[in-house]
Amino acid sequence: MPPQEVTASSSVARLNGVDLWYWDTGGPGEAIILLHPATGSGHVWGYQQNAFAQAGYRVIGYSRRGFRGSSSGEAGAPGTGAGDLAMLADHLGIERMHLVGTAAGGFVAGSFAIAAPERVRSLTIACSLVTTSDPAMRKTVPWAYEPWWNQLPEDLRELSPSYRAVNPEGHARWIELHELSRQGTAPVNQPAGSVTATLETLARITSPTLLVSGDADLISPPPVARLLADAIPGSELTILTECGHSAYWERPDAFNAAVLAFIERH
Repeated sequence: MPPQEVTASSSVARLNGVDLWYWDTGGPGEAIILLHPATGSGHVWGYQQNAFAQAGYRVIGYSRRGFRGSSSGEAGAPGTGAGDLAMLADHLGIERMHLVGTAAGGFVAGSFAIAAPERVRSLTIACSLVTTSDPAMRKTVPWAYEPWWNQLPEDLRELSPSYRAVNPEGHARWIELHELSRQGTAPVNQPAGSVTATLETLARITSPTLLVSGDADLISPPPVARLLADAIPGSELTILTECGHSAYWERPDAFNAAVLAFIERH
């Protein structure tokens, strides 16, 4: 069965020029901040919220600019994803955190770890290209840069054939959350960070880093994760079987176990 909506207390942080919707389980544990994909919002973490909180952590998820519950901000002043994350963490009184970013959320998590390493206890990047400007990345997944690719249905691109076949309820719920993620707000073309992420700049990351990849991910398959693992010093790589681009949703038990085991070591 797919999870229910996230149930933690939610609010809106009124920051510098933007309102960000977030939820927060509270508690005295170290903070884990979850960064959602472009096909979702802060509402997609139903499988992670309780699992991470029951492990003793303060768990926070939020919707980035233009996504469900958050404003688009000032026209012509999009800021950066990493800058918004810093403002939200400051608003919540969080100095250091564990970051877990999936897909587009991995771009923001990686950029934040480059810009503010002293604030990152650990970094998990799941099913993410992290950089689209690096020539090596373009060579590894050339189809992801072709116009025809973006014309395919999102669920076909992002959910594995196994998942779509065996979990029709979860498939339908994933589509519903995706469709809700942009309702009532305007899309924002926001840079992930002030420093362009490349395989060279990712080498600046000093935080303990876990990379998670699905073996049936069409967007960021295992060869992409290996490129990232080679670039980020001391990073670890976990590959989940029969799993597409939405590992947090398709294989939540395996995803949560890998992330929690990694965080507990750091």
